[in-house]
Amino acid sequence: MRILTFAFAIASLLSVIVPTAATEEKPISDSTYVAQALSSAPAAVAKGAAVVRVAKDGSMRTLRKGNNGFTCMVMGTDKMCNGANSMEFIQAMMNHQPPPEKVGISYMLAGDKGASNTDPYATGKTADNHWVVTGPHIMIFGPASKTLGYTTAADPDPTKPYMMWAGTPYEHAMIPVGPSK
Repeated sequence: MRILTFAFAIASLLSVIVPTAATEEKPISDSTYVAQALSSAPAAVAKGAAVVRVAKDGSMRTLRKGNNGFTCMVMGTDKMCNGANSMEFIQAMMNHQPPPEKVGISYMLAGDKGASNTDPYATGKTADNHWVVTGPHIMIFGPASKTLGYTTAADPDPTKPYMMWAGTPYEHAMIPVGPSK
């Protein structure tokens, strides 16, 4: 059941992260995909993380089993490695349900290509959705993240910690850990 729930969360997340007008990408080998996915996490986390390959339809194929509760993947152009609690948070967001009252962490050490800082469901940059591109970062989910005191500005400096989706149930901390690559 947990795998099915996880697969649904990923399929839902793909519908938000992968732009509908995306161009076709050349398929990469599983070994290249694994290397890219693992690049999203610190070596100590990547060492024991599972790796799943997410297809365009949201189905997943396990390329490597893990033993530390983290799952790394490439979604669209973004590489990420999520703890189980983070995946529960993301699933709640995708289903428009209240997020869990748990702390979760996700690594995106390769940075991202951008997202709306005000609309969790935006799929592309517009004139008024406060698009922000963040270099290598971690995300902290859950109620504890709201106590960190980071800015809730709609157009934050992405080189400093900030709260994404402030004022929504899906508010979470974005914590840069290095310069953009």
